Amino acid sequence: MTAASGADEELPVSVIVASRGRPAALARCLDALTRLFCLTFEIVVVTDAEGRAAVERTGLAGRLKLVAFDAPNLSQARNLGVAAAAGEILAFIDDDAVPEPTWLDALAGAFGPPDVAAAGGTVLGRNGISVQWGPREVNARGEHRPLATDGHEIAVFEPPPGRAVRTEGTNMAVRRSVLAELGGFDPALHFFLEDTDLNLRLAREGHMTALVPGAVVHHGFHASARRRADRVPRSLFEEGASLAVFLRRHAPEALEERFAVFRAEQRARLLSHMVAGRIEPRDVARLMASLGEGWEDGMARPLQPLPPLSHAARGFLPFEGSVDRGLGVVVAGWAWNARSLRAQAAEAARDGATVSLFLFSPTTRRHRVRFTESGVWEQAGGLWGLSERTAPRGAALTLRRRLRREAARVAPVRGLQLSPTKRGP
Repeated sequence: MTAASGADEELPVSVIVASRGRPAALARCLDALTRLFCLTFEIVVVTDAEGRAAVERTGLAGRLKLVAFDAPNLSQARNLGVAAAAGEILAFIDDDAVPEPTWLDALAGAFGPPDVAAAGGTVLGRNGISVQWGPREVNARGEHRPLATDGHEIAVFEPPPGRAVRTEGTNMAVRRSVLAELGGFDPALHFFLEDTDLNLRLAREGHMTALVPGAVVHHGFHASARRRADRVPRSLFEEGASLAVFLRRHAPEALEERFAVFRAEQRARLLSHMVAGRIEPRDVARLMASLGEGWEDGMARPLQPLPPLSHAARGFLPFEGSVDRGLGVVVAGWAWNARSLRAQAAEAARDGATVSLFLFSPTTRRHRVRFTESGVWEQAGGLWGLSERTAPRGAALTLRRRLRREAARVAPVRGLQLSPTKRGP
């Protein structure tokens, strides 16, 4: 592992979003993308008819590249995005995720060293604070383990022997030349393990991968055709099919053994949902049957070679952002004044500011962060409640001191000064 500094000059970056069946989530993701600090980037959206209508409603249709695609195949959708993208760096984010304003600057900054071919950032969970996926490495069986980093600086890794550095599809970037030469994502992996497969192919070719703690996205796990809003799967067919394809590609000797372990893990997950009252015993049986059916389908899918992807037919389309990079505003106060504080925050966001809204209550309630429909980063919780989940509960704090602490916590990813201007009571 080595440290890496950012690029001396900004490379043109294409942000690729693949979306299907989630028009509201797509619109929210795009709103966050329009508020990025990055100066040189384009947006490519690959989506179905619902998604294209959502883009039209946002008024962004003429400012980004829109690709029509309506098949349930995330890998193929991403490849279409790659074919339309003209940036030197290709960044990927899911439609149910939103980036912090500094995300793209941080992620693209990892490509200063010319031997860095890929980069991945930090993915936060639904509460907007806890880390959902941190630094990991993966082997040819698809098994993960933590990867040691200092947690703050960009770290560049050579491929570990027999393993790969893991980057999450909802927060990753790859040099276009490298990704195109590798053939992009494997269309036989419709959904699940498609990013892991790419990581292993990058490692096999000896490419370096950077991990960028400061490149942060919030991943919401929104409802889709594959899962409910409470993360209960509607089907495990594609998980079974993709696992079969993945193992046939990378670890054919471990097919049955790895599937047996995976099947046990999925059954345990379903039983926990059943115990929690989210599904019934018959649902467990149905979902496990869909896993087996998917496995059989994946075992029969042809493993095609991945030819190089074509270059973009259309030139780079610079996106004109909607924020003032130097204008970071903090609005804060007590939760019982939320209505007026939210109105202030929304007005500042409309004026082009990057707005962080803090709503405190005199409780020990844990904090949560969300990106609102008004384009505001809203954090709510108790004056004595935890924000970072591993931190000890603090002593009695004044509102001003707690605000100072929370503003400092988000300042690096939000572009705030450490002595923020406070609005509100």
